[in-house]
Amino acid sequence: MVAAATATGPPPWLSLAKEGGVNVLYLQGRWRLPHVGEIETEIEGLTLAGDRHCVIDGSRLEELDTAAGFLLLRHLAGLGCAASTVDVRNMREGHERLLALVRERMAAPSVAAPTVRHPLVQHVGAATVLLWRTLETHTGFIGEVALEVFALLRRPRLFRFKETISQFEVVALNAIPIVALVTLLIGVVFAYLLGVQAQRYGATIFVVDGVGIAICRELSPILVAVIVAGRSGAAFTAQIGSMKVQEETDAIQTLGLSPIQVLVVPRLVAIMVGLPLLVFVGDIAGIAGGVLIGATQLGIAPEAFASRLHAVLPMSAFVVGVAKAPVFAAFIATIACRMGLSVARDARSVGEHTTSTVVQSIVWVIVLDAAFAVSLQRFGI
Repeated sequence: MVAAATATGPPPWLSLAKEGGVNVLYLQGRWRLPHVGEIETEIEGLTLAGDRHCVIDGSRLEELDTAAGFLLLRHLAGLGCAASTVDVRNMREGHERLLALVRERMAAPSVAAPTVRHPLVQHVGAATVLLWRTLETHTGFIGEVALEVFALLRRPRLFRFKETISQFEVVALNAIPIVALVTLLIGVVFAYLLGVQAQRYGATIFVVDGVGIAICRELSPILVAVIVAGRSGAAFTAQIGSMKVQEETDAIQTLGLSPIQVLVVPRLVAIMVGLPLLVFVGDIAGIAGGVLIGATQLGIAPEAFASRLHAVLPMSAFVVGVAKAPVFAAFIATIACRMGLSVARDARSVGEHTTSTVVQSIVWVIVLDAAFAVSLQRFGI
């Protein structure tokens, strides 16, 4: 029991009494942060006799804040007083609500696990294992999608044509303005920078060669793929992930339907058909940006630009650019849908998987574009 105050000393912050076999803890004074040190010193000498049932009496308490309340409840918990064995009486409503809030926060789990810092070698090893597992799961998912596509080829009536058209509208038609704007500006920038260098040697006409080949073969496919990855890929993951959180995917399976046929295949077909069309729009817009700079800055008339472009732009450059698009689209759709189906049942997981989809899609688009460039160069295309 805490000793009573002397006649000359300050009153105690608390006192313990035994009433009817129950430990009653009387709080008094101003239990606030500036006095936490004094309160803690006095609390440390507190011991409970008999059972661990305790009653906190606030009839003498003047003020209370969360710091002091946390200190009190933490010490009582250390003495073996669980939340169910601690009662409150004669306490102001505000003080009682504050103690209840502190008790609730003490019982709540941590929002995020503490960060663990690993040594460099261990960090590299963990990243390698994670990459291998990601590739393994993607490969398995590709196999599942392939089996479902073969099943649809045997039974075409199961193909969801209306859903595919709806996804095509969202992926392709609604993306035309942003694709046209971005590729137009890239064409303007590329033509301007190339023209500044070409003007030094009086070779401004060769800007047409650079703009045409670069836009059609490389810039338009990769820019459009990045736009679609950030726009449609993220949307696929968020949509499917939200459906999984709300257990809609489980409902689809309960109805005897395949989530891959219902959710994945329509999106895969829509994006594989839509991306080549968007690349074509990007080609036109990028070349239009070059025409604009040629006419306003380089003294190349639109007629001369078109004539030179027709003479120097090989059909292979256009075909290669458009042919890359379905491959990019297949990877984007596969990654996005797989990440959506692997979402855990919480909102944070949806955000994490959506971010991962965008990052993975952009990385794979760049890797695939590099592989195309090296391979086609070896074949002389």
